Amino acid sequence: MIKERLKKLRHEVQLKEIDGIIISQPENRFYLSGFNGSAGYLLITDKDAILATDFRYVEQVKRQSPDYTLFQITGKMPDWFPKLTDGLSIRKLGFESSATSFAQHHELSEIINREKLPLELVPLEGVVEKLRAIKEPEEIACIRKATEISDRAFEYVTERLKVGTSEKEIAWELEKYMRKAGSQSLPFEIIVGAGPNGALPHAQPSDHPISAGEPIVIDMGASFGGYGSDLTRTICLGKSDNTFIKIYNIVLKAQETAINGINEGMSAQKADSLARDIIRDADYGDMFGHGLGHGVGLAHDTPPRLSPLSNDILADGMVFSIEPGIYLPEWGGVRIEDVVMLENGKVKLLSHARKMMA
Repeated sequence: MIKERLKKLRHEVQLKEIDGIIISQPENRFYLSGFNGSAGYLLITDKDAILATDFRYVEQVKRQSPDYTLFQITGKMPDWFPKLTDGLSIRKLGFESSATSFAQHHELSEIINREKLPLELVPLEGVVEKLRAIKEPEEIACIRKATEISDRAFEYVTERLKVGTSEKEIAWELEKYMRKAGSQSLPFEIIVGAGPNGALPHAQPSDHPISAGEPIVIDMGASFGGYGSDLTRTICLGKSDNTFIKIYNIVLKAQETAINGINEGMSAQKADSLARDIIRDADYGDMFGHGLGHGVGLAHDTPPRLSPLSNDILADGMVFSIEPGIYLPEWGGVRIEDVVMLENGKVKLLSHARKMMA
């Protein structure tokens, strides 16, 4: 699996007409090497695959990344970087522009100039992310497991909810269940927004106690094998009011329209518009201010991006969320989110937690 990924990356590097690429972004590093330590660099050329890290991870690299040559970092970057590239015949070296800070680029440039290294730094954007967007069967299996955990957690906790329970208590019970069920560290902080707090798309759980009849937005995810899930449901304890029924049904229709209408080869802009047009036609367009979805995998927010601003084209093997929402200040919000994949040209649901039928 790692060898095939390296083969694909080397092909992309050759198309860019550069001699090698240095990888530091954690998810990209893991994807290409299997190494999940918190510090390290991959240096990949047409013939070389080197993993540079410090003493803390030497044994870990030997176990997780047997396809890589280990380079042990000692001292600061000016001490070891010239040795890392020595003898590799690299003239143009690509780097991840979105994962490299100005300070890091400045330091690397200073080393190259001071040591008179025959290197030219070439910024690259999204080269590895492009590969990661199309999931392999092993990756999809991990995402399925993560979605199963979050589905079960949602069902278990919400069936036991009572009026007066706080948002923080809901979040904690969900996290406990997922960790006991096999989840690794959560891919993002659980969102629980009840009543007016639900009008905040990224509401942080508070001490606010749940009241009967108010909407409760719950956004959660589990992680398995490094791959995450993403699930949002909006529920109501007790009898819901007419506003909830109206808003919920609009959002549900928007999501179902997108699920049934998205297909391979469609632009992410068009996919977004399938749901957005439903909400706009219901006169709530201004209350849906985020994109329809995002890629799901090693990171919570990866390609493809389903939004009015996206240039992505959807393809079989992509896994992403579909999550329309409407947010009304002073009242609350409704968001419904599922993780899906494109298979045989059509959307296939991966998450299956129950939805309210308002």
